[in-house]
Formats: sequence, C-alpha cells, structure tokens
Amino acid sequence: MKTYQEWQALRSSLVLPNQAYINGAFVAAQSGETFDCINPSDESLLAQVASCDAADVDLAVMAAQTSFRSGVWSEMAPGKRKRILQKWADLLEQHQDELALIDTLDMGKSISEMVNIDVPDSLDCLRWSAECIDKLYGEIAPTNSQNLALISREPLGVVAIITPWNYPLMMVMWKIAPALAAGNSIILKPSEKSPLSALRIAQLATQAGVPDGVFNVLPGFGHTAGKALALHHGVGTLAFTGSSRVAGMLMQYAGQSNMKRVWLEAGGKSPCLVFDDCNDIKAAAKGAATAIFTNQGEVCIACSRLYVHSRIKDVFMAELLNAAREYVPGDPLNPSTKMGPLVDKNQFETVSRFIQSAIDEGAKLELGGVPEYQTGQGFFMSPTIFSQANHQMRFVQEEIFGPVLAVMSFDTEEEAVALANDSKYGLGAAIWTNDLSRAHRVSRRLESGMVWVNTWGDGDTTVPFGGVKASGNGRDKSWHALEKYTEIKNTWIRL
Repeated sequence: MKTYQEWQALRSSLVLPNQAYINGAFVAAQSGETFDCINPSDESLLAQVASCDAADVDLAVMAAQTSFRSGVWSEMAPGKRKRILQKWADLLEQHQDELALIDTLDMGKSISEMVNIDVPDSLDCLRWSAECIDKLYGEIAPTNSQNLALISREPLGVVAIITPWNYPLMMVMWKIAPALAAGNSIILKPSEKSPLSALRIAQLATQAGVPDGVFNVLPGFGHTAGKALALHHGVGTLAFTGSSRVAGMLMQYAGQSNMKRVWLEAGGKSPCLVFDDCNDIKAAAKGAATAIFTNQGEVCIACSRLYVHSRIKDVFMAELLNAAREYVPGDPLNPSTKMGPLVDKNQFETVSRFIQSAIDEGAKLELGGVPEYQTGQGFFMSPTIFSQANHQMRFVQEEIFGPVLAVMSFDTEEEAVALANDSKYGLGAAIWTNDLSRAHRVSRRLESGMVWVNTWGDGDTTVPFGGVKASGNGRDKSWHALEKYTEIKNTWIRL
C-alpha cells in the first residue's frame, strides 16, 4: 500500500479521460455538451466529461451492431476470447493503482478499500468470467434415432449496461465481464457521478485486443443517455444496477420499445438480526457497524435496519457505539481513513433530510446527527445511529444510501423474521446466532436474495449476487451471470 504522500504524488501526474469511447476511440459528445465531474472530498473540478444523449447512443448502437454482426468477437473461438480478456485483466492489474486512485477521487471511496477490495474483486471477476467461457457446453436432447436436437447457448447481440456510482469499477466489471465473455457487444453508461474509471478500462480493453465497437462507453445522464438506450430498438438486452424507482422506469421503456429483456439489481433496506444466543457480542457489533458504515453507507446491501434481541440490547448498543466511533470521516487518500465523503451535495442533502425526519418522528439519536455543510470542505458525514425506531418511520422503510442506522428490538424468532420481511426490498440480510438450526431455519424464511450468517457482505465470484421483491431480478457473478447474457437455441435436425 502506498503512503498518503505517494498517493498525492500519483494524483498530481494523473491524466483523466473525459470523452465518450465509441468504436475504439475517444470522441466528444455529438452535441459538444459536457458536465462537471467533482471530487467530493474538496469539491474541486476533476474533469469536464462528455455528456452523451440520443445521438451518441445511435452511434454507439451502430458500432456495437456492426461489430457483433461481423463476427469479429461474437464468432471468435471462446478460447481466443478468453485469452484476450485475460490479457486485459493483466493490463488492468498493471494499472491498478491508477484505477484505485481514479475511483477514490471521483466517488470518495477510501483508497484502502479500493486497493484491498474493489480492484482485486474486479480483476477476479474478469479472470473468472474469461476462464468460464470455453467450458460452457451445449446439450443434445434425448430424441429418437431419426432426429438430432441440439441445444446451444449464443450471445444476445447488443447489450446496454447502466451502472451506479457507489462501486464504479467493481459494479461495471460484474456486468461487462460475463457479457463480453459470452460474445456480446456492449454499450456501458456509467453513472454521471463517477464515470472516469469506466472510460479508462475501455481504452485498456482496446490495447488488450478487444475489437473496435465491442466495448463502448457513453458518459451521460439517466434521463438522456440512459433513457435513449432503454428505448432503442437496436439494444437487445439491458442490465442495470441502481434505484428501484429507475429500475421500474427502465422496465416501462423496454415495454414501449422492443420488449428487450431487462435485468435489474435495485435498491435494498437489508435487515441484521442479532439473537440472544450470539456468544460474541463484540464481534457482532463490529459486524453490524461494518454493514452500515462501509463506503459511507452508500452500499445497496447495507444493513440499515438492526434488530437486537431485547435481552442483550443494552450491552449490544454499548459495543455498537464503540465500533461506530472507529469510522471517523477523513481524506479518502489517506490509507488509514475508513470513511470518506458522500458522493455529492445532492446525496449529502438527501441523507441529511432522512436524519432530520427520524428526529422529527421521535427516534432517539444515539450518535451523529444532521451534519453542517461548509462550502468547499467536501460532503463528509459522521455515523448516525437511532434507537427507539419503528416501522412507521420513513427512515426505517426507505433506502437512504448513507451512514444512518435504525436500531430496534424483538423478543421472539417469529417476531424477528416478521420485522425483517416487513419491507418492499429483498436484497440482503444478516443473522448473528450460534444456533446452527436457527441459522438454517431463519435464513430460509427471510425474503432475501442473499443471507450472511455471523458475517456480512462476504462472497466471491463463485456465488451469485442479487435480490427479490423490489430489489430486482437476475444475478451478477457466478455461472448464473452468463445466463443473463446468452440465449438458448434449439436446432432440430431430421436425419
């Protein structure tokens, strides 16, 4: 790990990409419009980035369609595609410090988290997806001897991918790696709040040998570039990570256009259940703090609802407050910083309003509170914890995407499960218990796509990631991600 001074030195020499990437080259937006990309730590201008709209989407779709139909990538032998993607991964690894720095400056994530989690996870996802693709076999149906029925998987064509701002590199890689490995041509629209690393990795993809037009990147806003992609008849599939509200809009756009398939990883309001048979309360409290204050709480699987058995609530709360105080906001380029700024002023104000609403509705403030904004000083916010919360309160029901935790109690397992499931979301959940039977029993009953027992957020590329209910459909990572980006074809042959 570099020192703070070394990261500062690297920052001074960093060249940031700021144009769209279409057909293997950086280009300005057709309109000439740009938007400001701001460093949330000090509100300084990082770059003025091309603001793409429908005209740029048309160009990118044309490039993607041309590359796909030519077969230069879609019909390439899977083993050769694998080698190119592996070379790309090697190039990304060579530039890993640069990529980590870009996302820290662009989004406010701590540099330690980028170096230790986001970059390694992204590389692993790319290499794993590449390694899988020449091991995906077809099938032969059990027909009679006069016929042969072949069942094969084929790439879909042009895939549009819209990613969020909270894990810029990692969320991009979770989607583009399996989509490219399967042979598709893709158009990526990264969030306008953190678009820079996506542009850089596209440039490195070309250097690795990914053909022109196969990987295109359109920075821009959701209501312009994102909407145009969702409505475009030349896009066959759309994959999205972001809010449930936008996810619903994208489904409508798909229906209004060509009924493209839409894969959605949407919002979350994950519960954390701590039972009274948990024999390491300190570890559980640290885990609960990690589950909400990691990445400033800007995490889709953040456990922002904490339910603690009433018998251990007081002792648990004391440990929780101690653990939360370790998350001191600071310069994300300092390797010792665990908590950087929120992504921008809009998010800062949104989270502040939720904190104020919790106070107004009668929740008891245990730590933190409404922060005071100072112009030019960044969008920093301390961990905030409320007790005496209930499910009638707005901040308990709605996704906040900030470091705000609601603590509630329960008396029985039945009550804990009912409270956990009393949400429109179903992305993740955590259980802390030393009763193995309870762990199995409760995890089955939780309405959630993922459950962690005596931990939170653990996993690797071998396991799927995704939710149920208003948290979306489909899965990122693992073999199941490849299912989203391939189509099944049946070929019946009369012998």
